Amino acid sequence: MEGKKRRTEIIRMLSQSTQPMPGTTIAKNFGVSRQVIVQDIALLRAKNKNILSTNRGYLLYDPKESAAKAQRVLRMSHTDEQMRDELYTIVDYGGKVLDVIIEHEIYGQITVDLILKNRQDVDDFLGKVQRSHARPLKELTGGCHLHTVEADTERLLNVIEDKLRQKGYL
Repeated sequence: MEGKKRRTEIIRMLSQSTQPMPGTTIAKNFGVSRQVIVQDIALLRAKNKNILSTNRGYLLYDPKESAAKAQRVLRMSHTDEQMRDELYTIVDYGGKVLDVIIEHEIYGQITVDLILKNRQDVDDFLGKVQRSHARPLKELTGGCHLHTVEADTERLLNVIEDKLRQKGYL
């Protein structure tokens, strides 16, 4: 399949999916390598396509939908053992963890999309961290990091922030 047609089909697939779609799954669908899909995604992003790359795969999002939601950037600090509780607290009170951000002394701001909206997403993410033996980004900054948290209302964000503060994560 020609690249332009494949990219059109990738957009169609992502628009019909409710969950992130792994690059390897997309690649198998077209009989190409994952690297070809990575290049296709880069080209689509260059044309202002709203594609997020999460730890679980690619996700098409609508910025108008996010604009209707309340968002807040929260400065966090916790141990590795507290990471699950931190993320569960956010999703259990109606929040979605959009990303993790660190301020690196050499590279500046590093932002990675997470899109964690429920306990299953959190468990999948933490399972992947554990299996990969990779260290979370917060390790580069002594445990300090930021999360952009989204919720339906400011009131829900206030509840999430209060709960995180009570637990000592803010």
